[in-house]
Order: sequence, then structure tokens, then C-alpha cells
Amino acid sequence: MSEPEKKTKRIKKLEVMVAETIRETSDTTTLLLFSGNESLDYKPGHFCTIDPRQFEGVQRWCQFLEDHKGSKEKPRAYSLASSPHEKYLAVTIKEERYVSGKTKYPPLLSPVLVNRTPVGARLEITGFTGHYYLPDDIESRTDHVVHICAGSGVVPNWSIIKYALHHDLKVKHTLIYGNRTWDDVIYRHALDDLRDQYPDKLNIVHALSREPNAEHYGSHVHAGRVDAALLRQYIPDPSAVEIFACGPALGKWDRVAAKELGEEPQPRFMETVLEALRTLDIPKQRLHTESYG
Repeated sequence: MSEPEKKTKRIKKLEVMVAETIRETSDTTTLLLFSGNESLDYKPGHFCTIDPRQFEGVQRWCQFLEDHKGSKEKPRAYSLASSPHEKYLAVTIKEERYVSGKTKYPPLLSPVLVNRTPVGARLEITGFTGHYYLPDDIESRTDHVVHICAGSGVVPNWSIIKYALHHDLKVKHTLIYGNRTWDDVIYRHALDDLRDQYPDKLNIVHALSREPNAEHYGSHVHAGRVDAALLRQYIPDPSAVEIFACGPALGKWDRVAAKELGEEPQPRFMETVLEALRTLDIPKQRLHTESYG
């Protein structure tokens, strides 16, 4: 069977029920989804899409935005927080905010999913696909995977890490995770539990850009952003690691807004990380990226 045929077979509509909602942070929620299927065909790191038009509460907003944009509202993509060996599907959603003068349009779907999705609610998702996933031959490629994430960019990497540890792959993992404050860290307690369970295979490093006395939370917590100096500290051999980097990047409206002001757009997390990795001479074939913005 050809590769395109495999991909077509994998992507399908699926009706699910919300089995549980987990508040991860003040603006982030995980939805555990029951599909009725014991086994679903997806890889750790894949995403699904959710069409906002299926929610009665936002249908009028859809029509309004479609009139203003002159185009149909597209389904939103959400990385799977679950791993294929787990009972439930899961998506973790961070609420997008409307910032006057910076955000082109008000967020449509994420506020509903984060704040107004009750247990028992039924919804339709489409899945599963994406280029950002753990290769089947990872053990022959490296013995050290470095995950570099910010905010909700940790979601697909969480799936990848859980999968690799559960299947006892001969690979150790270093997660370098950037956030503003300690309270913004998604899966904070679950990450600690997993590190305690696999101390020889999982190392977690936090970088907090707006947390006073960040080091108070432990030697694995650093003050400041993820930068070249921090990456160099935890990537001893750039030629031998496999990198999975996921987080916010410059989007279309960032570039449009900067152009209107006659300025260069300010780099976001992914632009900064990619430049840092370039200075470390990470081979391109060892670099996997996923971004949003």
C-alpha cells in the first residue's frame, strides 16, 4: 500500500464523548475523550482537528467571522496529549486571548473547549495525522532525545515521552520547557511523577521568564528564556541527539502588523530556538519542529 493511501485511511471522522476534564493551569484544560474503540491508529505526536461549526454556541460567531474574512472558518488542530497505549484519547487546549491591537480576530473555539465543555458532551473530531512524531527507528538513530518546548508546545512531546518510556525504548529524554511562571507549567505534577518513575531516562529542565526567584523551585529550574547557553548546557553532543522542538512562532498576522508599522517582526519562541540550534550546529536531519501562531 502506498504512503498516500495509508494517510487517507488514517484520517477519518470520529464521534467522541468527554469522559473527564482536567484543569492543568488557569487557562489550560485537558479533555479525556472516549471513542468506544479499544485501539486507534495514531502515532505519538499526531494531532486531530475539531470543527468549530459543530458547537451551537459559536455558530453565529462563525458566520460573523466568515463574513469579515470572506472565507470559511477552518477546523482547529490540536495535538494529542494521549499516547496510543492509553485508554482514552486526550487533547490539551490552552485558551487563546484577544489582545487589542495585536490579535486580528477574537479566538473562536479555544475559550469554549477550555471553559465550557462539560463531562458527557459529544463532539466530532477528525484524525489522525501530522509530520511531528517519534520515528519507528528512533533507537537506531540516537540514544538521547531532547525536547524543547514552550507553553502548550509541550503537548505532543508529552505524548512522545510517555510512549517511549512505556515501551521501554533504549533512549533517554531531556525536556527543556519554557514558561512565564511556575503556575503556567502544564502537566507539572505529572511530569514530576514520570521523572521520579524513570530517573535514569527522563530529565526535566524548566526555564521561567517571569518568575521571581525561579531557582527557589529546584536546581532544575532556571530563570530566563530558553536560549543557546541553556541548550548548550544540556546538549553535550549536538551531532548525536535527536531534537523535537515545539512552541509558538511568528504567524501571518504578526508579520502583517509589523509590516504596517514599518518594523521587523519580533522573533517568538521557535525563531529564537532555531537560531540557537543553528549556532550549536545541530544537523537538519536530526531536527523535528512543530509550531503554532
